[in-house]
Amino acid sequence: MTTQLQLNHIFDCLLPGSPSDPRLLHSDSADQVFFYTSDLGEGYRQEIPLRDDLTLMIIDYTPNRDLLFDLMGDGSRIEFEFHLAGPYSGYSLCIPCFRLRQFGVRRAHRHIFKVEVIFKRPTLVEYAQSFIEHLSPRANRAAEHILQSIYRRQVGGTSFSTDAMLDQLFDPVTTFFEQGLSIEHILTDTLYEESAILSYATRCPMTPGMKLLIEQILSCPYEGMTRRTYLTQKVLKLVDLRLNALLQTPFRDADMGCILQAAALLRAQLITPPSLETLARQVGTNRLTLTQGFHKLYGTTPFGYLRDCRLNQARRLMMTSDLSITQVAAAVGYTSRSRFATAFRKKNGINPKLFQLQAWQSAG
Repeated sequence: MTTQLQLNHIFDCLLPGSPSDPRLLHSDSADQVFFYTSDLGEGYRQEIPLRDDLTLMIIDYTPNRDLLFDLMGDGSRIEFEFHLAGPYSGYSLCIPCFRLRQFGVRRAHRHIFKVEVIFKRPTLVEYAQSFIEHLSPRANRAAEHILQSIYRRQVGGTSFSTDAMLDQLFDPVTTFFEQGLSIEHILTDTLYEESAILSYATRCPMTPGMKLLIEQILSCPYEGMTRRTYLTQKVLKLVDLRLNALLQTPFRDADMGCILQAAALLRAQLITPPSLETLARQVGTNRLTLTQGFHKLYGTTPFGYLRDCRLNQARRLMMTSDLSITQVAAAVGYTSRSRFATAFRKKNGINPKLFQLQAWQSAG
């Protein structure tokens, strides 16, 4: 059973809890603890304030049913997430949070356990800028183009400075021209395809050093001010490791170029993609190198990357157009509606028709 959540904030499905609750790994009276309502799942969110601009979050919960959520993002923070259980287990994500509509599904009975490091003003823009600067040149360009599109749509006008755009987009008092927009509504077709580069770039495997720091954070032996100082040191080091990991590449320049070129060809040919052998030949490499390269860079096979791009584009079409499901499936390269529905449901946890109806209803 899928439950639709019409939320203005994620805390609408949480109840206040006590820092003395035995389920917490460690706590302090200054912590804010919230528990998920019993009708939606089990678990908690623990907010540990470290500085005015820095918060550590420990999230451990399991939904007891599929949850379809539709809420507005908090536009005044950047999150570095470290996933220990769930769909991104073993990976770290970086998420700049603009005030854009978020629409998605949490799958029933899938345990989610993660540590989040959240920066707010005044260091918010500094860390967002640092993240963008650490990206590869190709991902950096994609990030700049996406920022410019969001800025033009949400603020108006243009800005030639990344930090100026970030500063205004993260400003809690900025007056937006339009409310309730998602990234799917803002980006052009070409730029939405290009955003796939950034979505993979913002996700990277956790290194042994990151895992060790997370273990130390979760088993903090201190209390009071000593605890806060200890945790602050650990999370800042953790974020530094996360940023530096973006600079590491397991490829020779030539192999990296082949893989990026192959990915671009797949994004441009969703309907009639080349075979793996043809794709490898087109970019001047062999099948084995291409397959290994996609696993290292994207965590999946070339076909898996193609499938993700198709389903991401399908999601956008269902949110922004009045195409039927059959038409959406054909537009992204599926000749069978049933195969498309199976693939979409496996990735997103919801039947595409139900997703489309809920997206239209929410938009209306």
